Amino acid sequence: MADKKTYRWATLGCGVIANELAQALKKDGRSLLGVANRTYENAVNFAKKYDIPRVYKNIDEIFEDDDVDIIYISTPHNTHIKYLKEALRHKKHVLCEKSVTLNSDELNEARGIAEENGVILAEAMTIYHMPVYKELHRLVKSGALGEFRMIQMNFGSYKEYDMANRFFNPQLAGGALLDIGVYALSFIRWFMSEKPDKVISQVKLAPSGVDEQAGILLMNPAGEMATASITLHAKQPKRGTAAFDKGYIEIYNYPRADRAVITYTSDGSQKTIDCGASADALLYEVLDMEKAVSGGENEMYLDYTSDVMDIMTGIRKDWGLFYLEENS
Repeated sequence: MADKKTYRWATLGCGVIANELAQALKKDGRSLLGVANRTYENAVNFAKKYDIPRVYKNIDEIFEDDDVDIIYISTPHNTHIKYLKEALRHKKHVLCEKSVTLNSDELNEARGIAEENGVILAEAMTIYHMPVYKELHRLVKSGALGEFRMIQMNFGSYKEYDMANRFFNPQLAGGALLDIGVYALSFIRWFMSEKPDKVISQVKLAPSGVDEQAGILLMNPAGEMATASITLHAKQPKRGTAAFDKGYIEIYNYPRADRAVITYTSDGSQKTIDCGASADALLYEVLDMEKAVSGGENEMYLDYTSDVMDIMTGIRKDWGLFYLEENS
């Protein structure tokens, strides 16, 4: 396993996720090396809060700092590709908040730059790193639940109708799909044996023109199917159900789940799997990223990220919904 003390992290962005990253490192006995933000004053305050030694006066400095090994990008996702390209070209490993880019073309470009420079690029998708999902993956692979058949996903948040808020703001690439749909689709990809190749959907747009809610139906060449219901203006449980021949798995609060309940088809008996801790979601991401950077097993699942991005890009194309950056 990688020597965790050899990897020096810096954060680009100092919002909610950056705070969680700083807290995760602190819990592991470490701290961030540096912080950059579009508003310098906010970066200064963030650095004081977490005893971070370096505050970059302009964003370019974070890429040019030779002491930085890994950059966590948590700015609005319409800015990701710009920062990804700079970081990767400066040979920085990058863990980028979801959604990693706006579309597949951007992600493919970033992947190419990462490969050219011999660095790790990954999306910070909690589902791929929570211990409960790794345990379920082993259980499914063992054949204990039989053949996989179908998934049902729900994710609904109630956001007030403030069209300037990032959730509804087209200038910030708002909308349900990239903000919460990415979780549902990542869950689906985790359990499916191969990428869905048939996708149909319906969408309701917010007054600002971004996607407010959607229903999505997917199927892959193996005949495995999934449905996803997502909304930014109606509360739903964050629930995922994966059905197999011999039973089904239920997971609530699935983006950072630490518990799953299996109900067996034959007799209705149940088994609960408790694994990991929701509060440590960012730490699990950090440790898996460092393992990949060290040359150990790469469990960052960038191919899954690309599959999900392909799906989301195709869905928005069907809707005729494009972000401002895509129309320029």
